[in-house]
Amino acid sequence: MGFVILVSGVGALGTAIAYAIRPTERKLTLMRPLSLASIFAAICSFSVGIATALKGGADAGVSAEGVRIITAGLSESFIPPFVAVAFLAVAWLLVALGLQREA
Repeated sequence: MGFVILVSGVGALGTAIAYAIRPTERKLTLMRPLSLASIFAAICSFSVGIATALKGGADAGVSAEGVRIITAGLSESFIPPFVAVAFLAVAWLLVALGLQREA
């Protein structure tokens, strides 16, 4: 799942860099679906992370080890959305720069 986050995030970031350098309506139009792809990939990765953590905890049973597995898995499941939002934050800041240059 991390691969999907990287591909969609780098795609959005690359498009934003291109837009900041030479703003065109086509690049701006492309940013919207790329942003949605990153958001959907983040939600999907987060959901898979939660499911995996709960499955690992269920396999370990009701014990301290099970709780440890669940909490570790849940904490790791927050990493893909964090990475995706970081890519999108930088990308949209670059879009804002491009919009400023276009005006």
